[in-house]
Amino acid sequence: YRPAPLSEKTLPDTFVVQISVLYKVPVIYSIVSGDAKEYFIIDSSTGIVRTRKNLKLKDFPVIFNVRATDSSNASIFKEASVNVEVIDENDFPPVFPSSLLEERLEENLPTTHLVQLKAQDNDTGRNGFLTYGILSGDRLKFRIDETTGILYSTASFDYEEEPTEYQVVVYVEDDGIPEKKRGYCTVVIKIID
Repeated sequence: YRPAPLSEKTLPDTFVVQISVLYKVPVIYSIVSGDAKEYFIIDSSTGIVRTRKNLKLKDFPVIFNVRATDSSNASIFKEASVNVEVIDENDFPPVFPSSLLEERLEENLPTTHLVQLKAQDNDTGRNGFLTYGILSGDRLKFRIDETTGILYSTASFDYEEEPTEYQVVVYVEDDGIPEKKRGYCTVVIKIID
């Protein structure tokens, strides 16, 4: 048996799977091995497996054996294995160390690396995989590397002819399940004469 994966936030007494056998007399269901930490309980007459307590992601997958025993003769039985997997939930949003940064940029420079933004996410796996982007700001004058978080100017600036300050709002997004989470940072770029 391979029931649908459970969330790490699954509550106790949640339905997992129903075990069933075709047999001429009633059977007694029991978990006989593999569930050392006792995460599961089975109804001896229906074969319904439920969670017994909160699940710890680090302990999974768990593969346990269920036995269906002839109710009138304990020497007649059949066993099946149940493989239960648990999915890591997206618990944390990514966070920048500071929500506001100020950078100085000399006028008349060619395309240049301004700053590397580095966010943290306390999730693991794909829930902690981060992508950067620009939410608002002049996309003709600035771009961000979506993988490294490096913010670049893509034009040269003229202190006398153009604005001397720009604001770029950068987001970072995780690849979380069941939903993606975001964090934000505003970068103020001051053009220097």
